[in-house]
Order: sequence, then C-alpha cells, then structure tokens
Amino acid sequence: MFLTGRKFAASALLTLLAGCSSVGEFDETGGISAIRSACPTVGVPAATGDITLFNPPQSRDAKAIDVTATLTNVRSTCNDQSDDIATTVTFEVRARRASAEGARDVTLPFFVVVMQGGTAVVAKRIGHVTLHFDAGSLRASATGTGGASVDRSAATLPKEVRAKLTEKRKAGDQDAATDPLTRPEIRQAVARATFEALVGFQLTDDQLKYNATR
Repeated sequence: MFLTGRKFAASALLTLLAGCSSVGEFDETGGISAIRSACPTVGVPAATGDITLFNPPQSRDAKAIDVTATLTNVRSTCNDQSDDIATTVTFEVRARRASAEGARDVTLPFFVVVMQGGTAVVAKRIGHVTLHFDAGSLRASATGTGGASVDRSAATLPKEVRAKLTEKRKAGDQDAATDPLTRPEIRQAVARATFEALVGFQLTDDQLKYNATR
C-alpha cells in the first residue's frame, strides 16, 4: 500500500536531510540577492527512513525481528539547463539480520516522490534495492538510485514576484523594514515554484505505524 499524499505532506515538513536550493539572502540594501535554485530540495520524509521485517510477518514482538534497514547518505545531482529539470537521487541502505545462517538476498521497495509547495504530490515512482548477506554475515549494504523531473516553467518565479524580492530598498522608505516574503501573495508564489524530491522506504500502513510508535 502506498503512502497517501496527506501523509507525505505532513511528514515532509518534519524531516529534510539535504537540499540544493535556498530561500534567499539579503544584501546591504535590503533586497534579496540570491533567491533560489530551480533544483528541488532532496530529503527523507519522517518515519520512512527505516524499515523492519518480522518473522512471522504479522508479529510485532522484538524477538520476531528478522531484518532492519536504514536509508542514509542521501545525495543528489541536478541538471537545470533544460526545460525539464532532472534530479538524480542516490542513497545507501544499511541492513542487519537476526541470523547469520546461510547467504540471503533481501529486496526492499523505495519511493521517490515530487512535491510542490510542501503539500501537493505531483509525481511518484517506486523502485527496489536488493541487499546481499554473505553466509556468516549479519550486515549488508547496497546503493539505490532514483530520479525526479520538474518542469522549469513551474519552478520559475513570475517576473513581478522576482522583481519584488530583489528590489533595492532605501532606509526611510515605507516598506524598507518589511520582508517581502511576509506578503501572502509573494509567499504563495514562492511556495508554488518550490519543489522537493523525497525518497524513503515504501512502507505498508502497519510498517508506518510501527515506525511512528516504536
């Protein structure tokens, strides 16, 4: 079962690991000199960076834990030179199993979701990463890769909004001490043009509940 957009929206606001965009930096005249990158911020939604497998599957007893895995070392590369802004997300999965008996492969599902404005899921892809445990080994690791694409026009601020954010303000002006991002229409425009590429384990409802309550 996939996570719903509502669950993504709530969790994405809680945990962001890394990013390649910035809100803005004020220069000495009060204008914002560096607004943002068109590349999406990359992160892991809360409660989706860990997965626990049980044996038997329906048990939630600590003694029944079979495999645990963590998604870490999230990295991204972004090509923003074309109309389609392509982001490649790479990450590492580190896992531990309860028994070292025999060699074993474990395949885990993961998602890459594109969110707009922190609330709207606009695209989602499911992938799989396979871990190989050597005989006698309790630990294994593997690298996963996913991709996300954002339309440049959607990630570009309107000219009038950019002009308002970057305009120079002089001391004594009526709005000299007012951050333009406090204006609802400016803030909403920035949100609409802001995208996130989020990666995490594709959890069932029971697995998500386990992560949230353990």
